[in-house]
Amino acid sequence: MDLVQLLLVLAVLTVAVAVISAPLRSPRGDREREVGDVAELEAAREAKYRDIRDAELDHRTGKLSREDWESIDRRLRAEALEILDRLERARR
Repeated sequence: MDLVQLLLVLAVLTVAVAVISAPLRSPRGDREREVGDVAELEAAREAKYRDIRDAELDHRTGKLSREDWESIDRRLRAEALEILDRLERARR
């Protein structure tokens, strides 16, 4: 194989790698990941809201003492705020 053929093969391989890897480097791929992150965070937010409502119902029905409910409620609301902060950052 002479030098010209070797350079031609290397050029073809370089173009092939560039074409194949383009979707991985495109901003559209980043945007799709961001949309997925937002959807995941929105689902987490709804689940956390459901947990808060469930704990409140457990307290009202007598399954949780006031002290236990307050402790759980504080923790759940702190987690919900963290999710909301992450969701806000992901939407920017």
